[in-house]
Amino acid sequence: MAGTSVSGIGSNIDTQAIVKSLVDSERAPKQTQINNQTLKATTSLSSIGKIQAALDAFRGALETMKNTASFSGLNGTSSDEKVATVTTGTGAAAGSFSLVASQLATASKISSKVYAGGASTVINAGATPTTLSIKQGSSTYDVSIPGGATLQQVRDSINSQYANQGLSANILTDAGGSRLVLTSSNTGVGTDLTLSGNSGLETGTSVLAPPQNAKYTLDGLVMESKSNTIADAVSGVTVKLTGVSATASGASAPTASTITVAASNANLKSSVKGFVDTYNALIKAANAETQVTTNPDGSVTSGALTGDASLRSMLSAVRTELNAMGGSGQLKSLAQFGVKTDQKTGALSIDDKLFDAAAITNASDINGIFTGDTGLLARMKTATDSFALSKTGVFAARSASLTDSLNDLKKQQDTLDSRMTSLQLSLTAKYTAMDSLVARLRAQSDSIMTTLNALNNPKSD
Repeated sequence: MAGTSVSGIGSNIDTQAIVKSLVDSERAPKQTQINNQTLKATTSLSSIGKIQAALDAFRGALETMKNTASFSGLNGTSSDEKVATVTTGTGAAAGSFSLVASQLATASKISSKVYAGGASTVINAGATPTTLSIKQGSSTYDVSIPGGATLQQVRDSINSQYANQGLSANILTDAGGSRLVLTSSNTGVGTDLTLSGNSGLETGTSVLAPPQNAKYTLDGLVMESKSNTIADAVSGVTVKLTGVSATASGASAPTASTITVAASNANLKSSVKGFVDTYNALIKAANAETQVTTNPDGSVTSGALTGDASLRSMLSAVRTELNAMGGSGQLKSLAQFGVKTDQKTGALSIDDKLFDAAAITNASDINGIFTGDTGLLARMKTATDSFALSKTGVFAARSASLTDSLNDLKKQQDTLDSRMTSLQLSLTAKYTAMDSLVARLRAQSDSIMTTLNALNNPKSD
């Protein structure tokens, strides 16, 4: 046949094509099974991974909201943010306070002696490593300085090893040379930095700035703090000092700033919206993996987790808590203050008019529905615990099972490939032997025919 590749020299039969056809025919059923199962497992594993990520994000947001005072409707403000900023947390109560900041908390800063050779000065001229010990309070941080190390390399080593411990090293250079400057993010009295060891850097050090506490008065009470972030002076209120109170021209004392904690319906609404958005993100992720799509030809394509029992169970647990009554006030459900559920998608939305009206007179009821050990936030987190555990949770177990299935399918694929290779080698050997036999028979046939033809031909005179 025209265009046919002939691999059987003796038989003029395309034995390679025959072998390939036989091998492909043998492989096809099992290969189709492996491909289909692999595609299904891979798609399901990917979808479950997306649900796990969405669930983790949902639970993380619930935990954050549960640990803040945003649902209380309280908002903290400062009359002068150049002096202090304010945030409210759990336990905050409405009130106002007079603040005067006279001193900010600062960190220890020390300097080595000046090295005339600059940043490239060799600190350890020997072959044996030396040690620079940096001490702060009860903590000691050792820096090994190998032979030939320069001042710049010592700086880089300190920053790479101890940046997470709050230490920072820099090099300051002027006409006289370079010096190593160490500072810390830890502030307050008692956090002095000192150097020791046998590197040479510990000699000739000088204190550039001693650590000091923040000093301030709150409603006339004189107070101190090791940090500029003051989280315990007022219950549930964190004050961050940003500057020293200024003294007006002609005044004998600094001007006090006013710290105010007051009800804010806008803050409460923002918190409820945050919950709605967090919940909707989880529902959207679930809908995406369970969506059933009708194709142009009328056929239907189901999502990877359509009808999945685990996902249905998780969503049912969440919706049960969403619809449960809570709180101890007049308002006990989300619908009563304007949070509605879309019957088609399951997503939540806020009716602004209903919410604003409810928040004016029942802000504490809204707070009570969401917060506390039996509030909606805590209940939803508890309801999803069994699904979200990283090793023993429902989705983690599903992921592990699918991963095991994919590993088994990989082994089946390897076994199939090995068996098909053996089959191809076996068939090739058999067809090669057949081709050789045909070639020998054809040669014998040709020889016999030549002899017979010679006998049948009359001899010429």
